[in-house]
Amino acid sequence: MSGTLVVLADESLQAPERAVRLSDLQSDPDFTVLGAATSTRVPATTRLEGLAKEVVQQARWWEQHVLEVIRGTAADGSTSAGPKPQYDLALTTMVARERAKADELTASGFLTSASTVRRQRQRYEAQGLAGLVDGRHQARRPSTVSRADQKVIAALRAAIDETVDASTRTVSYLIWRAGQLLVQEHGDQAPPMPARATCYRLVEQLSDQHTTGSARTRRSLAGQPDRPFSQLPVDAPGEVVQIDTTPLDVLVLLPNGIVGRVELTGMIDVATRTVTAAVLTPTTKAVDASVLLARSVTPEPMRPGWVDALRMAYSVLPHRRLLAVDERLEHAAARPVIIPDTIVCDQGKVFISNNFRSSCRFLGISFQPTHPGFGANKPHVERLFSSVGTLFAQFVSGFVGRSAEHRGFRVDQQPLWTMLELQALLDEWLIAGWQNRPHDGLRDPQAPGRAFTPNEKYAALVEAAGYVPVAMTADDYIELLPATWRRISAGGLKINNRTYDSAVLNPIRRQPSGITGRRDLWEIHYDPYDVAHVWVRDHQTSGSSRWLQATWKHLARAPIPFGELAWNHVRAGLGPKPDETAVAAAVQRLLAKANYGPPQPGLSARDRRVAARTAVTSENRPVPRQQPPDPEPDTHEPQPGGKVIPLRVFDPAEEARRPW
Repeated sequence: MSGTLVVLADESLQAPERAVRLSDLQSDPDFTVLGAATSTRVPATTRLEGLAKEVVQQARWWEQHVLEVIRGTAADGSTSAGPKPQYDLALTTMVARERAKADELTASGFLTSASTVRRQRQRYEAQGLAGLVDGRHQARRPSTVSRADQKVIAALRAAIDETVDASTRTVSYLIWRAGQLLVQEHGDQAPPMPARATCYRLVEQLSDQHTTGSARTRRSLAGQPDRPFSQLPVDAPGEVVQIDTTPLDVLVLLPNGIVGRVELTGMIDVATRTVTAAVLTPTTKAVDASVLLARSVTPEPMRPGWVDALRMAYSVLPHRRLLAVDERLEHAAARPVIIPDTIVCDQGKVFISNNFRSSCRFLGISFQPTHPGFGANKPHVERLFSSVGTLFAQFVSGFVGRSAEHRGFRVDQQPLWTMLELQALLDEWLIAGWQNRPHDGLRDPQAPGRAFTPNEKYAALVEAAGYVPVAMTADDYIELLPATWRRISAGGLKINNRTYDSAVLNPIRRQPSGITGRRDLWEIHYDPYDVAHVWVRDHQTSGSSRWLQATWKHLARAPIPFGELAWNHVRAGLGPKPDETAVAAAVQRLLAKANYGPPQPGLSARDRRVAARTAVTSENRPVPRQQPPDPEPDTHEPQPGGKVIPLRVFDPAEEARRPW
């Protein structure tokens, strides 16, 4: 031995010497010290919790005597002069000491035998202090499973397994279902079901509380892997990005004017926990995922009304160094631009669609779908949705809770945000709250007590991984917008009863597009949240196709862009087939009345909701506050009423007898 090292040598000198650490040698299960006293286990005092004080005192009393048998001296050191002759390790054997201890206890009034002392010693050496506890006082739970018929147990297990994807039912149903499975499996040879109380005890021991509890928790636990969770190594922003969608637990005013819930689709970067994009939609479609992808690779612009502290220039992000590489970041908000390298998504139709796959191929992104029904493959985005519910959604008016039992009373009568207003609130919260909030998954390995924010983690990783901006032009963004097919007439083109036209459409008016599969129609891309412009793909241009921008004809009458809701609402109030000039003028009157300030008596509640939903789609432009002119006094004298001539009563029998 040399310090903590032990040199092992082969007596036959056929193997070289080996130097091992003393701790490694002693921890080997084959290591033992020949001729040494038997080692004892460290007393497991935690196993004595909950036992009566008298039971614990009895166990400690036995410990004193057992240790004297094992070591030769009393454990409390009361025999300072040395061991008693009958317990001297050099003069006696273990059997003799056990017999001597039995005689000593019997002489003191505690009747026992040498075999009892031996059993107590063996239990102490195997289990520590807990082995000396009287077995009659130990907490025991009788097992009904071991005594029941194994066919009944198998049927109950099968009935419990069926509840994973089924609706939650009671224990009585599981017992009934197990009886049905017994008859199906064994027929006339099926054993009878035990008593009802016994069946309840069997179900309690074979299942957990979620079998008759939350169905969502039951499915989540069933989808967890039966092996340790692995840690995905990521070293650069965008190396792995996860995307998913979920209903948001907030009631909003939908674009069609009714109250309902929206779906939240989000993308999170695993390396930095940055939410690269998040959008709210009434229903998630394939085009929404593509627009979400486009938002992820473009900077988040500062919005009117946001404080300057949310600018990237004022954040911990290396704005000056990034601005020298990507000039798009000059007026960007403090959200990193992350170009995904690999996107992990589930098997939803939105994400495995050809539209989303082609968008990923267009941007050079690897597409990695998860196993069906295996949420553990994308845990970070699942945890993101839970955090949005607790950190953001529950503070929003109209919050309904995560289930029906958590919903309040008359939530739909609370002041509700529109979908676009809630989207603006979510965008601001992600930049101000999420990106600057320390994340538990971003702790420094060398200093676990400190947690980084997503912006701080991005600033640290971008120094090592670098930043390469994606070549995302305006044409690329238009490519990701929803598409429709129309004809280009002499008066332009129509989408949802709105006419779009421009001088750039002159070469293709009344011309076929050449796409025979689409009946020679032209491909039109439009933004559903801004009706000001549409874009026509010019297939006839030599070389690559280009986009032709067409403007709404009445945009001059409506300088503020407004969405589908305001248009449809006013069109419905004007009667059948209104002309576009009247529709545009009516929308302007509606927005003008909404801009006056306090609601006027002539402005209905629905008009105010439509105006509020429409206003969030436009830029905040200063509009002078104007008061409506005072009505002129009526100076005309009242005129007497004319003679009332009643209408003739229609008689169908008389009309039938009239000659024509």
